[in-house]
Amino acid sequence: MSFNIREVVMDIERHASGQGWDQPIRVYALVPTADLVGREPALAEMLGVSGEVGADELTPVEQEPLPSDMAFEEALGRMAWPETVAGCALVMERLVVKGSDETLTPPGDADPGEWARRQDGAEEIRMVAGVLRDGGRHSALRMRSHDSDEQVLHGEDLVPALTSALALTFEEE
Repeated sequence: MSFNIREVVMDIERHASGQGWDQPIRVYALVPTADLVGREPALAEMLGVSGEVGADELTPVEQEPLPSDMAFEEALGRMAWPETVAGCALVMERLVVKGSDETLTPPGDADPGEWARRQDGAEEIRMVAGVLRDGGRHSALRMRSHDSDEQVLHGEDLVPALTSALALTFEEE
């Protein structure tokens, strides 16, 4: 079965955009819509699903927030999904500094976030990355300085480190 990972990632990106900036990391289980509606008919109405559901459609189900007392990488490393989950997606915001491939170190006791915001080329971005159990992946990236639906970058390998990390959540121990 081939699911439409591109469509669900773009839907999640639009949803995240509607919530505004400065949001916490969000994690979603991607569940085949037909399976979800079949198992939970009452959800069909809540989801606005009526009529025939496409075999390739996925429904994002938001998960509990990541533990605040745990590093992101560690929390991701502890994730595991039941067989009913076809994929997962993650939304996160980050601050990047354009035009530099070297490690930047703030001076002395400066707050790293505030220091980075003041650097030339600093850009806030929102990344949405989704992966499927079968290896499919898609990502979307929105820059705060170009905050419009028409300027969202997206593609299969846009944030390969993040999609690779998400794909690891489907590997058996």
